Amino acid sequence: MYKMSSVTTGPVATNCYTIINEDTNEAILIDASGDERRLLRSVNEAGAKVVALLLTHAHFDHMDATEKIRKAFPEIKVYIGENDKPLLENPSLNLSMGFMGDPISISPDETLKDGEEIELIGIKIKCIEVPGHTVGGMCYYMPELSSVFDGDTLFHGSIGRSDFPTGDGNALIENIKNKLFTLPEETRVFPGHDSETTIGWEKANNMFF
Repeated sequence: MYKMSSVTTGPVATNCYTIINEDTNEAILIDASGDERRLLRSVNEAGAKVVALLLTHAHFDHMDATEKIRKAFPEIKVYIGENDKPLLENPSLNLSMGFMGDPISISPDETLKDGEEIELIGIKIKCIEVPGHTVGGMCYYMPELSSVFDGDTLFHGSIGRSDFPTGDGNALIENIKNKLFTLPEETRVFPGHDSETTIGWEKANNMFF
């Protein structure tokens, strides 16, 4: 059985997610910002071990707690889309210098390709690259949980910004239509900010489409 929880934390109220396999007591994190004690609260309460951190994209407000998580769980593997790796390592491109005045450069352990399928803590995960907010933004679709974790790609009634380095508004809209709106309509969408939604609701109501 899988247990999911979320914490909204960090400098711009980022939604960070934890999924725990209660049978194996292993966990994965999706994005990591702000206070690592809050991020790890559900893990620590369960006595679970974090084995992986999936980053949806390279912006500072989704990864600034990465090294603190690594310190707590040295064997963790950090994943990001292959085309966002250069941003993750560049403080100007990941906005940490401009927004925080504190440069952050992180090297991932693994990079992921569009369409790649991986398995972590017993969950099959399809990696869907949706360029537009960043050049290599990665959404993590978990059919077994009927859920997609999409970072700053698609929001409840809105879409992510495209005015940061490597952003492209037209590409974002087209890629959401072609890559996310093809998922089952009941798929729950867990974004990097604001509230949960579903693919069906967004197809019917999002003003950008």
